[in-house]
Amino acid sequence: MSLFKRLFTLGKAETNSVIDKLEDPIKMTEQGIRDMKSDLEKSLKALAEVKAMAIRAKNEIKEQEDRAADYEKKAMMLLQRAEAGQMDAGEADRLAGEALTKKAECDSHVERSKKEQAKFDSDVAKLDANIKKIRSKISSWENELKTLKARVKVASSTKNLNKQMAAIDSSDTISMLERMKDKVNQEEALAEAYGDIANESRSLDDEIDSAIGDTSVGADDKLAALKAKMAAAKGGNA
Repeated sequence: MSLFKRLFTLGKAETNSVIDKLEDPIKMTEQGIRDMKSDLEKSLKALAEVKAMAIRAKNEIKEQEDRAADYEKKAMMLLQRAEAGQMDAGEADRLAGEALTKKAECDSHVERSKKEQAKFDSDVAKLDANIKKIRSKISSWENELKTLKARVKVASSTKNLNKQMAAIDSSDTISMLERMKDKVNQEEALAEAYGDIANESRSLDDEIDSAIGDTSVGADDKLAALKAKMAAAKGGNA
């Protein structure tokens, strides 16, 4: 039963560790910035593609307008030829009609391309606004991340300092000092005890000599006695 309980506790601790990592504001902000930059790249790619389609639509409008104008010009030339008797009027009308039909098709293409261009221009404006918004958010988040990292560093240093200060218990310090004083007093008392024992172990002669002082003949007295002895010996020889 205790084994299962232990495994459950370990599993719970690992789960809490994972949650703590997921909830790390710095890592979450960094991941958010990476996601935003990825979205920015996608938006820039989409913007380029839509702009290309808008440019293509604009070029197509110009091309179809030129073709429409050319067909209209050709239809007029055919009618003018018929009026001048340079070709059959029926044939001129037929060909002019075909030219005008082509012109109508070109006009239709122009209208369709204009609508497409308007839509593309609208999409470009939306994408451009979205890109500006993403860039602004990235810049804001990066600045906030710098501030957050600085705050975390200060908070961590402050926490460690406060933790060390909290670990210093004044009562424990006083108790330790009292124990040290007791130890010193004990050592001093022990030293004094050993001194008393040493004094008690001295011989009676040591105590007597210590009481009357040093009675030994000094070196000067010995030298004087030797000189006197030598002088007496000389006198006896004479």
